[in-house]
Amino acid sequence: MGFRSRVLAAAAAVLALTSLAAAPAEATGYHGRYLALGDSVAFGYRPGAVTPPADYLDAANFRGYAEKYAALRGLRLANASCPGETTASMLTAGAQSNGCENSLGSPAGYRTAFPLHVAYPGTQIDYAVAFLRAHRDTRLVTLTIGANDLFLCQDTTPDHCTSSFPAALDRLGRNLAAILGAVRANYRGDLVLVSYYSLDYRDAAQVSQVKALDALLGQVTRRYHGAVADGFTAFRLASLRSGGDPCAAGLLIALPGGGCDVHPTAAGHRVLAAALAVAAR
Repeated sequence: MGFRSRVLAAAAAVLALTSLAAAPAEATGYHGRYLALGDSVAFGYRPGAVTPPADYLDAANFRGYAEKYAALRGLRLANASCPGETTASMLTAGAQSNGCENSLGSPAGYRTAFPLHVAYPGTQIDYAVAFLRAHRDTRLVTLTIGANDLFLCQDTTPDHCTSSFPAALDRLGRNLAAILGAVRANYRGDLVLVSYYSLDYRDAAQVSQVKALDALLGQVTRRYHGAVADGFTAFRLASLRSGGDPCAAGLLIALPGGGCDVHPTAAGHRVLAAALAVAAR
């Protein structure tokens, strides 16, 4: 992307942020259905350190970019995302997740203890296919997936996924192609991948890994005629006044003991919804 293109993309993101901030809480009327897929970012998850235990008993207590965008556009949302979902567990029942269907060394996961936004047996992609076949008025499908694949790689390799990173990306890309292929076999409307943000834009090594992940996700998504909502750039722009620190910018959930969790705050989800508004136009 050239300098002019980057400037135009940044201007579009700023305009989207402004329009979201000024927009009414909810659009009026019904404008079709919206299916959100993915992991804890798409779910709107908050960690236990800042969340009363009772909140986990009702998924409506968790609202992320999908809920914000659906309300803004008057779309009827079905959010099938699951905290800890990997590309493998999204496709195959019993595959290793990072806390959705199961956890490392344990058969327990979020789904075994708490409700999701929508209830379904089997895998998330099975639900997606059934939903798209049943609801031909679906206007938008979004997806945020892949980070948990790399978290698992970090937790299960001796060098924390340093030498295994290319192989992990390759597996992730093949799984994502299978996911998007199943979606496209049943749906021809707008498909948007919401890409990941950096936890600290001052950390060159971490930024490099996130950019590599996002590049792969974008490449596969475009192969299936999807668009990319640039969460990476949106968070970077929103962190500029804090020197590239999304935690200090209030975009990530602050922890009682200091520092921030990896999940977005309400403000962070507004930034992602703004990026989605640019890509879905």
